[in-house]
Amino acid sequence: MKVVKFGGSSLANAEQFKKVGDIIRSDKARRYVIPSAPGKRFSDDTKVTDLLYRMEELAKEGEDFSEVLKEIRSRFDEIIEGLGMTGFSLDAQFEEIEKKMKEDPDPDYAASRGEHLNGRIMAAYLGYTFLDPFDMIFFDDEGTLDDRKTLREARKRLTKEQYAVIPGFYGRSHDGKVKTFSRGGSDVTGSIVAAACHADVYENWTDVSGFLVADPRIIKNPARIETITYRELRELSYMGASVLHEEAIFPVRRQGIPINIRNTNRPEDVGTWIVESTAQKTGYVITGIAGRKDFCAVLIYKDMMNSEIGFGRKVLQAFEDNQISFEHMPSGIDTMTIVVHADEFIEKEQRVVSAIHRLAKPDSIEIESDLALIAVVGRGMKSTRGTAGRIFSALAHAHVNVRMIDQGSSELNIIIGVENRDFETALQAIYDIFVLTQL
Repeated sequence: MKVVKFGGSSLANAEQFKKVGDIIRSDKARRYVIPSAPGKRFSDDTKVTDLLYRMEELAKEGEDFSEVLKEIRSRFDEIIEGLGMTGFSLDAQFEEIEKKMKEDPDPDYAASRGEHLNGRIMAAYLGYTFLDPFDMIFFDDEGTLDDRKTLREARKRLTKEQYAVIPGFYGRSHDGKVKTFSRGGSDVTGSIVAAACHADVYENWTDVSGFLVADPRIIKNPARIETITYRELRELSYMGASVLHEEAIFPVRRQGIPINIRNTNRPEDVGTWIVESTAQKTGYVITGIAGRKDFCAVLIYKDMMNSEIGFGRKVLQAFEDNQISFEHMPSGIDTMTIVVHADEFIEKEQRVVSAIHRLAKPDSIEIESDLALIAVVGRGMKSTRGTAGRIFSALAHAHVNVRMIDQGSSELNIIIGVENRDFETALQAIYDIFVLTQL
């Protein structure tokens, strides 16, 4: 049994819909389908989800949203007509959307309609049952997914249907309203459905032939990763690799269900397999490289810090009290560094500094900005001597100054901090030393 999720680029127009239909029909094991909202048809196009958000904003401000609604409807009508689905329409659904926007405009409801409407088209096109995730996926009063209730209700409904379409991205809040995941949440829906029906495989179809070793916007034609573990994927996704929503691995990971990243436009490609564990070699010491810019490092100095019980807790309390999460925390005998994202920290920096002084009484505090973090991830690193040395040698040869080093206890990854301006150069240097020289 397979659960298949298709991204927005795979369902942007009727031509793409037909490709998806052929893929699904080619394998009877593909029983449960999770569609996203229509994505961009061309580079300057607008995603349907963005149009829906714009419509809701106009409605909330009491302005005329009819033209945007008309544009949204034309996108779906274009798909329906292109598929030759005579006799099928979304008239009732658009009447409901218009009424809702006039009476009680809500951003989550509006945004969810892209997946909802695409799901209805897909179900009719395939001849599958339409199952609304509003009746299957539940959030608690804190907006967090209610795992137990969701899996219980999803199993109950899926066991009654041999083939079904379940739109991605949304469910029901504790107060009975539509609640959406963050952007890319259709990946999470697919993972939930796969876990609920105990699928053998969760196929995630997109516009690339799998997971790449590095960002193709920075590295030209990077190598493809054939097999990657959940833990490696988690590290790379968190640091900016965006093929799969980072929360999508949790439901399937608990049951050991593998994820297969596939390309809708090249269905013959095997893609990338994401698994719990594997004996397969990657061909390289590392599995992948990813990173993000714009971090700040808060360096705290205090003599004999290592012998003061509770010092770290007091420092972290200053960040917690200001609602700031930290990314990394390398430390020495008399020093402690807290790395945070600049967007969260800059406006609150002096409040945080004051709180650290009040709570922990350090000797001094320094703040460094314009920091980029790069994660070098690979299950082969812990069994290979000299990995860190090769990284730093490559960076030195590329004239990149390393401002921070942090290695996880699992030896699965090494985090390197460099200046924002050196980010792309550093990525290229690391890729070259580990991958390009092996090709």
